[in-house]
Amino acid sequence: MNRIALALLIVAVVAVMNGCQPALDTNRNAAIATASPAKETIDRAAIEAEIIKLEREWADANKTHNAEAVKRLVADDAVIVYPDGSTATKADEVRTIESGAITADAFEMIDPKVTIIDGDSAFISGRSVIKNGKYAIPNQKKPIDISGEYRFLDVYAKRDGKWVAVASQATKILPQN
Repeated sequence: MNRIALALLIVAVVAVMNGCQPALDTNRNAAIATASPAKETIDRAAIEAEIIKLEREWADANKTHNAEAVKRLVADDAVIVYPDGSTATKADEVRTIESGAITADAFEMIDPKVTIIDGDSAFISGRSVIKNGKYAIPNQKKPIDISGEYRFLDVYAKRDGKWVAVASQATKILPQN
């Protein structure tokens, strides 16, 4: 009798276990669910060319005091870190450009390297050289000499179909003695 009870118990457990299996989902296409996602095609050369072009426009905007270019090139929520460690916003950058406080004979970009993260984000690093650069701070008699070589890193994001700078940082390269 114990054997019959044990056999019935095993049959009952197996029946319950089979009844607890999840039902097949017939509402989905199994081929789509198991397929690997298509790899995004990115035109790396076009992105690189666009980012370098925007960097040159930004440098030129500083030289020519073209605030409209900065309004177009820099994201509203951008974070900017200047060589002295101070931080700024897009509004601060636009004000500085409009004021004409920065003057220079040349803003030169050297060795730009664009790194593409994906189709909507990239960053550029390199060196820039400012020749005969001056920054006139309000309420100071003598402008600050900003001439020299800098290392920079600018981060770009594609928003509403346009590339804009979302972060920028520059560090002055000190002369080697």
